Amino acid sequence: MYAARPYTIHVIPEDRLYADVAPRRLLAWGIDTVAIAMITALLIPLTGFIALFFLGGLYLAISFLYRWLGLARASGTFGMRVMGLTLRDAQGGPVDGLTAFLHTLFYTLSVTFVFPQVISVALMAFSRQHQGLSDIVLGTRLVNAHAFQ
Repeated sequence: MYAARPYTIHVIPEDRLYADVAPRRLLAWGIDTVAIAMITALLIPLTGFIALFFLGGLYLAISFLYRWLGLARASGTFGMRVMGLTLRDAQGGPVDGLTAFLHTLFYTLSVTFVFPQVISVALMAFSRQHQGLSDIVLGTRLVNAHAFQ
């Protein structure tokens, strides 16, 4: 029914896939955080500054949409693409819209609570494939984009 996808993530050496992923993932997160804050700041005057009353909710909504759309459209947020990273599914292909939505939902839930976030950061920093909790649950992995070239 479905043709096998022609992705080769399982034959690419791990050193090419995961080299320096953890520090670049942190930098990508920082770039994305700044971008989301700038978008939020630009939207505040458009609401007649009423958005200041629900700034946390606005920031959360923009963050969710920013991450979901970035992952669904390009398999990476702006920060990930700047840092040369791409999010891949279990078969090695780009993530689809549903996987991007679930990844963003799990990320949002994990940053809402301290314990899952601490575990996720520790896994990203010290595991062989630098996967966070949402990556492990969904079978996704953040890898070097240049490894596919």
